[in-house]
Amino acid sequence: MRHKYRCLVVDDHPLMRQGVKDLLLGKGLCHAVVEAGSAEEALTAVRRESWDLLILDVALPDKHGLDVLKEVKLLQPSLAVIMLSLYPEREFALRAIKAGASGYLTKDRPPSELVKAVEEVVAGRRYITPSLANQMADLLDRGQPETLHARLSDREMQVLRLLGQGKAVSVIADELALSVKTVSTYRGRLLEKLKLTTTADLIRYAIEQHLTT
Repeated sequence: MRHKYRCLVVDDHPLMRQGVKDLLLGKGLCHAVVEAGSAEEALTAVRRESWDLLILDVALPDKHGLDVLKEVKLLQPSLAVIMLSLYPEREFALRAIKAGASGYLTKDRPPSELVKAVEEVVAGRRYITPSLANQMADLLDRGQPETLHARLSDREMQVLRLLGQGKAVSVIADELALSVKTVSTYRGRLLEKLKLTTTADLIRYAIEQHLTT
């Protein structure tokens, strides 16, 4: 497997990108590693040429990593993607796997685990941590989501995340290319599904559940 794969590392923190790049090259997992610091740079790179591996941060400054993942899988369906995040698996891992990610790791994992994950996904397999496997098994056993927000659609999650960041409905509408009326409708659905009363409640919920990234 050494000196074979072309890899794209996407993270808005230069030190994080450099660390992952050094690891991939140092372990001989990739023979070429290109860095991108934003969703726009990442999608441009994926449109321009083929890649064997994409390591993608969940929290990017211009677009959420899950949205980038979905676009990437439309452009290159067979591309192996490992999502990286500062936040717990229970918040985004299942959504990432459902959206086409081959693996999901939190940034507090040791480098050796990222190496193991890369080896698995470039071989065409998924990398599922024991904790995520347990979470998936629990969901199957119960037959229902663990949290109220697990029932939300991806778009509803986007609106909730942006509300949690303190953004106004008009600002959210601009960011998501939606009408103010549509965003207000999503806000109403969020209040109903999360059994809350006010926008302040939504903001508090998003913060407490670590959904604002």
